[in-house]
Amino acid sequence: MSRFRPGLAPTLVVLALLPLLIALGFWQLSRAEEKRVLLASYDARRSAGPIDIVELEHSTDPAYRRVHLYGHFDEQHSLLLDNRTRAGQVGIELLQPFYDQASGLWLLLNRGWLRWPDRRTPPVFSTPDTALGLDAWVYVPPGATFQLQADQPSREWPRLITAVEPGTVWEQLGRAGLPYELRLEQGPAAYQADWAVVAMGPEKHLGYAVQWFALAAALFGLFIYLGLHSVSGSAQRAGESS
Repeated sequence: MSRFRPGLAPTLVVLALLPLLIALGFWQLSRAEEKRVLLASYDARRSAGPIDIVELEHSTDPAYRRVHLYGHFDEQHSLLLDNRTRAGQVGIELLQPFYDQASGLWLLLNRGWLRWPDRRTPPVFSTPDTALGLDAWVYVPPGATFQLQADQPSREWPRLITAVEPGTVWEQLGRAGLPYELRLEQGPAAYQADWAVVAMGPEKHLGYAVQWFALAAALFGLFIYLGLHSVSGSAQRAGESS
């Protein structure tokens, strides 16, 4: 190794990039573990029996908990969550206020996905006009919070939005409600209710980690090669000149 002389520029490049590539690899590994824990929590809570709204109201960790509801929809104040795709088709998710008679609270219920064939006209949907018993589960975005679209020019209903903050909806409507989005389970009041828990699964993060580690290994291997090659090349040129 005493003859290993890679040069100043390659050394500086490796010192700058190699720790970064390795750090990115370990970051992807940590993200994969976070997703595994998240999916395990989701599976456990989605397989458990539904709880009532009062218990949910006092829960410090409501994500993915199933609840049983009995009440009616408010068809006058529908929210159309824009830019939702399924199998390459553009559509919306339909959210409507739902009054739970047992707790006396309003909840924002996501009834699922609807295809939007023509943006010049709103999607067609129907709302049950009788009291229903429904099962739903609490959706909490991983690592994010809901935010209401800042510049909402229209006050007409149904209202097209790009994101939703349930607490702000209740404030605008003057109602007492829980600050969660509840996603309806498949049933007579649901449309296409096939949400993915996470946009990127643990296997994707593992794949990215392998790529970052492979780049780090390639960079280090190239560094070694250039260091040895430059020495042998210098020795060969010295021999030819003599």
